[in-house]
Amino acid sequence: MLDKSRFFILGAALFSGVSAALYPAVVLKTRLQVTHPPPPCLRAAAAILRYEGLHGLYKGFATSLTGTIPARALYMTALEVTKSAVGTATLRLGVPEPASSAAASAAAGLSAAVAAQVVWTPVDVVSQRLMVQDGGAVARYHGGVDAFKKIVRSDGLRGLYRGFGISILTYAPSNAVWWASYSVFQRLIWGGLRRLYAVEGGGDRGLRPDYGTVVAVQGVSAAVAGGAAAVVTMPLDTIKTRLQVMDGGDGGRATVGGTVKRLLREGGWGACYRGLGPRWASMSMSATTMITTYEFLKRLSAKEKSI
Repeated sequence: MLDKSRFFILGAALFSGVSAALYPAVVLKTRLQVTHPPPPCLRAAAAILRYEGLHGLYKGFATSLTGTIPARALYMTALEVTKSAVGTATLRLGVPEPASSAAASAAAGLSAAVAAQVVWTPVDVVSQRLMVQDGGAVARYHGGVDAFKKIVRSDGLRGLYRGFGISILTYAPSNAVWWASYSVFQRLIWGGLRRLYAVEGGGDRGLRPDYGTVVAVQGVSAAVAGGAAAVVTMPLDTIKTRLQVMDGGDGGRATVGGTVKRLLREGGWGACYRGLGPRWASMSMSATTMITTYEFLKRLSAKEKSI
């Protein structure tokens, strides 16, 4: 029912626009995670704009955007294949449909995150080095290509996959939580709307939501799920970011244990939640825009006979 060429061309343009709109929050979150002591969020943003200009909020954006297309392709392929396989298998085992849907969504989110990290980890390493190089990075880089060459020259290809394990531990549960929460919250909201409709005399089966209502429910569900995932996985994200952009305290290679100890010395467990505000906002808004943009994209890409 979709014009595939139009779908992929418009999709690349729309999702690139969404990424551009939300990227400053990612830069701000990353700066806060590696700065000690961390300044207040708004003061940090004002300092970036004052001393580095708007460009400071878009450092590493070109690198990040370059990795978006292959990473998203891997993500969506793994997501759909796993969701279909797990959903079918659980239903055959007699699992109730709501539980089956939540389990399939969680498994799909987990496998999609693992697949996408094959591309995203090198992109993260390069783009995050560019984001923070004026805020504590070890080396100076002149663009993504220069950063790529210097990382490979100093650490080999394994340098591009620095923090790969912790990335999996961060994004796999984050995606599992997001997709499971998204499924649950949608059911809760639709259940509430049906009860409200029935109370107002419409009958339990008479609810026929229009397109705007459907997108609104999807958007709210996505935002809440994104916020929940951000809170649950924030400590892991902070550790991952530090592993990818900072060296160990003695100038050697950073380790997970050493990074955790350093964070605890700097500010206890609260240090693991540095940048939570920007990350929570970014993940919530990203989830909402991803869902609503995807639905809008499908309407734009629908073949004439199927509209």
